[in-house]
Amino acid sequence: MARLRHRFRCVALDYPGFGLSSAPNDYGFTPAEHSSVVERFVVEVGLDSFTPLLHDWGGPIGLSVASRHPERVGALVLGNTFAWPLDGERHFEWFSRLIGGAVGRLAIRRLNASVNVVVPAGTRRRLSRPEMAHYRGPFPTPDARLPTHVLAREIIASRDFLAEVEAGLARLAHLPALIAWGGSDFAFRDIERRRLEAVFPRHCSVVFEGAGHYLQEDVPEELASTIEEWWGEDGPRAALERRSP
Repeated sequence: MARLRHRFRCVALDYPGFGLSSAPNDYGFTPAEHSSVVERFVVEVGLDSFTPLLHDWGGPIGLSVASRHPERVGALVLGNTFAWPLDGERHFEWFSRLIGGAVGRLAIRRLNASVNVVVPAGTRRRLSRPEMAHYRGPFPTPDARLPTHVLAREIIASRDFLAEVEAGLARLAHLPALIAWGGSDFAFRDIERRRLEAVFPRHCSVVFEGAGHYLQEDVPEELASTIEEWWGEDGPRAALERRSP
């Protein structure tokens, strides 16, 4: 945002229970609930012709909002993400059943494993102590860490929500899309990227070889530059040469 805010109006929000945002007592932290919160935010703030930058669970959450309000969306930037049910995909099922199950719940509550294990595994550079402290900040207690466990569980449990997301993609297929991909991600692979490319025929793909899951940590400057280049002077380009910064 620091790199892009001189040229674009940049808006960021937390999901309830993440970042610095509290959640109601009856909030379940599911992707469907997050989607409803984002939708209300978009409508009440009045975002129009906006370009959501979506990553990981932000993909299906944001795309579900976009498909319900396609008239408000001008373009898409997609990081390492997905937009369809993942049940039957062993690569994701084992993670969901392990981290989203009883063992994962214990590791998350006691050891903050979603931050202390998953974040370092998803980056290709060593994060500093202040950076790790920033990631740990929203989850100081065992109860505060529950939302990260829920998202792991919901990879499989939110099949119906993800099927709705997939069904709504046709309403967005006309949009120009920048697909910015970490080439060394432990989670999302070339097969997921190619599937997104098939969904959005007006896509431009840039693969950052050597970058892990968290592009914002591994290649922040390169990612910002790519967005600017893709946008050009008058809006999203029809094509952008694939490269590996």
